[in-house]
Amino acid sequence: MPELCVGEHRWAVPTGSNLLDALNEAGFNVPFSCRAGSCHACLVHCLDGQPVDALPEALALEKHAQGWRLACQCRVVEDLRVAVFDPQHDGIAAQVCAVDWFGEVLRLRLRPERTLRYQAGQHVVLWNGSLARPYSVASLPGEDDFLEFHIDCQRPGAFCDKARVLQVGDVLRVGEIRGGALHYDPDWQARPLWLLAAGTGLAPLWGILREALRQGHQGEIRVVHVTRDDLGHYLAGPLREMEGVQAELVLAEHMEEALAGLRPSSRQTVALVCGAPGSVERFARRLFIAGVPRNQVFADVFVEHA
Repeated sequence: MPELCVGEHRWAVPTGSNLLDALNEAGFNVPFSCRAGSCHACLVHCLDGQPVDALPEALALEKHAQGWRLACQCRVVEDLRVAVFDPQHDGIAAQVCAVDWFGEVLRLRLRPERTLRYQAGQHVVLWNGSLARPYSVASLPGEDDFLEFHIDCQRPGAFCDKARVLQVGDVLRVGEIRGGALHYDPDWQARPLWLLAAGTGLAPLWGILREALRQGHQGEIRVVHVTRDDLGHYLAGPLREMEGVQAELVLAEHMEEALAGLRPSSRQTVALVCGAPGSVERFARRLFIAGVPRNQVFADVFVEHA
């Protein structure tokens, strides 16, 4: 059986063992969320040996060449020495500069100790002590001097429970910033742009919406935000005040009716959708029925965290 080594700890694991499971069964508490290679919470550094990587394209070529791997996608087939992500060493300190509540949605703003390069729609892994979760960035680079996140705290969870007591001045750590499926392409300027979100799936779309306006988007912009109740429309005011933006605030119980009314004005319509798996699936299905080509629908799925 191959041996797995982390620091001074070395132990044998069955050939083909999932790297994430092997590390956590040994007590290393590597964080994870989606187990699909999307969130990047389970990033580890392979120092010696190579695991079988089922999704090498999930990381940038340079990062992959340096030995970084997503543990959830790797299987141990030979002796392997690994360094787990250390937020104190590998992460960036970020101080809480604002904590605002909109019902059960926490708008958290962090000011990192150094400027970070990112684009609207990207993700980042937040570390609060030993807990880590991936979140979409809702702020706009170049205009906001902070990183903004929208955290749904309706359900209890380890990270949410700690987030509830955050105060201005507290320090978190920021892991790697990575691209997601959502972005704004300047080539879309003259095309209709639809943004469909469920709950805090609005977070990355909020940054992308502002990016589109900053770049002078000329086509129709339509935002559909679906929530459990009226309090869930936490950006209702700013959305309604945006010139040239048609905002539709929909309660979940009326979601099907609202989606059935989608009628694109052009086959060139681009749609960005974000939310929980069930909501994203319903958005995508209705967009297809409405006539939006599948290759013009970009989706990001939020996974609930424990």
